[in-house]
Amino acid sequence: TPLMAVTNAISSVIIVGGLIAAAAATGQAEGPNGWIAKGAGVAAVALASVNIFGGFMVTRRMLAMYKKKERPAGAAHK
Repeated sequence: TPLMAVTNAISSVIIVGGLIAAAAATGQAEGPNGWIAKGAGVAAVALASVNIFGGFMVTRRMLAMYKKKERPAGAAHK
């Protein structure tokens, strides 16, 4: 889980960078290739969001493996 926390932190930095790239492309000085920066920013945000969501799902499953399983109420203790 610490590894997943680090990857989620890296992905959050990528999201911030993608948002900045997409926002900068919509300004007045966008130039002829502004759509490339905007598209790359949107793609970075989308892919990093999927990565963060997947990281949370993997972490949740890993933590579920360490939970104690409940015994049935009628089970005999030996």
